[in-house]
Amino acid sequence: MNELLALRPFLPAKDMAKSIAFYEALGFRVTHRDDTIAIMKLDSFSFILQNYYVQEWAENTMLQMMVRDVEPWWAATVNAEKLVAEFGVREPRAPEMQKWGLIVGFIFDPSGVLWHVAEAPF
Repeated sequence: MNELLALRPFLPAKDMAKSIAFYEALGFRVTHRDDTIAIMKLDSFSFILQNYYVQEWAENTMLQMMVRDVEPWWAATVNAEKLVAEFGVREPRAPEMQKWGLIVGFIFDPSGVLWHVAEAPF
């Protein structure tokens, strides 16, 4: 039987250097980079940042990242003022209980991709 090793989405980058710097500001690190992609990794999670951009695709892409305790993660990781000032992103929305039952904070990347940073309910 084959063992699943990774599931990595491709995310668009309107400005590759700006997107890499944005994700590095959130704690991700680059594990591979060439002219077309950068593999971004944080703990055991990774995704492929693609040097390709279509506005409709970017602005309709959402990812959910689950953390054990979202409030301390947010406080230690997300500097909303810095993200807005340095990367021109929409202001992150701090975590709060959502009507669907999860505590979630919202972060937009420089290309318009929306991240739901949620507290694991288990």
